[in-house]
Amino acid sequence: MEKSRRDFIKNTGIATGITIMPFENIFVITKPAKEDNPVIGHGEYKYKVDKSWGIQDPSQFPVNDCHEMVMDKKKRLFMTTTHPKNNILIYNQSGKILDAWGTDYPGAHGLTLIEEGGEEFLFITDPETHKVCKTTLKGEKLLEFSKPKEVDAYKEDTQFKPTETAIAPNGDIYIADGYGLDYIMQYDAKGKFIRYFGGKGTEAHQFDCCHGITIDSREGKPPTLLITSRSANEFKRFTMDGYYLETISLPGCYICRPVLKNDMLYFAVIVTKDWGKYDGMLAVLNKKNEVVSLPGGSIPKYNNNAFLAPEYDQKTFFNPHDVCIDDDENIYVPQWNSGKTYPLKLTRV
Repeated sequence: MEKSRRDFIKNTGIATGITIMPFENIFVITKPAKEDNPVIGHGEYKYKVDKSWGIQDPSQFPVNDCHEMVMDKKKRLFMTTTHPKNNILIYNQSGKILDAWGTDYPGAHGLTLIEEGGEEFLFITDPETHKVCKTTLKGEKLLEFSKPKEVDAYKEDTQFKPTETAIAPNGDIYIADGYGLDYIMQYDAKGKFIRYFGGKGTEAHQFDCCHGITIDSREGKPPTLLITSRSANEFKRFTMDGYYLETISLPGCYICRPVLKNDMLYFAVIVTKDWGKYDGMLAVLNKKNEVVSLPGGSIPKYNNNAFLAPEYDQKTFFNPHDVCIDDDENIYVPQWNSGKTYPLKLTRV
């Protein structure tokens, strides 16, 4: 029955002067804005919203800004938050807190999970302490990075404000200095410096807030680096050794970090127009980098193959900062600067 419903949506069209991407030819959602668990999104990527999923007792598990979330092999959800009582909260998929740890990361931001020899580890970026740390899942620190002495542009420790990491199949570590000087630093698995590239600027190989980074190896192609240039509303693609390949322009999308799942690209749009207002949403892109769904936003539209800036739905999110996608393609969403709110869950329908 579900397949038939999705096939119907695929083949339904709306005649307009603007091209709407495949899977987006649907009727506008008309359910009441006050509905407890509204359905959002477009085409095959629709979700039921559960804003109460992650709510906790703030006296026991307080949060300030919630930044990023990853899932381990046991299906536990690890999330960074900047509250001084706990920098890492660990949820189960039902929204219950299993554990909390960490007071050494006051600016706890980026969170990457990797597996080495059957064991999993975390990389935590903290732009406030100007450090990146590799830890066990229990918080034991194994490796630490600070200002790269090999890069002459860094004169002071405080210029290094890392926001994200990505780990290559060979173990190489890429650090994105998104709140600092916008360089990408590459190290080997033991922490030995290899190279750097990028930097702040408007040239093709430069960034304007390289906030997020991931390894893209979809369709069996050689892996590449997909990197956010958030303030420019773009992704930029590079080879693994730092050579620029292409720019993917997404007007109106202040992109946090790219997350890949089942050949689809997901990300949080923290802002569309105004940093002083809540107007964020999520985005889902296909393998052609076409936007096929905007949960929390307007139906994706293109004009002459150019993506048109989306509109906020005025109700779903505050400032969504990240997405974590489980094996059923449900999405968990931490939010930044959103009144100390806990993460919410989108259940795919």
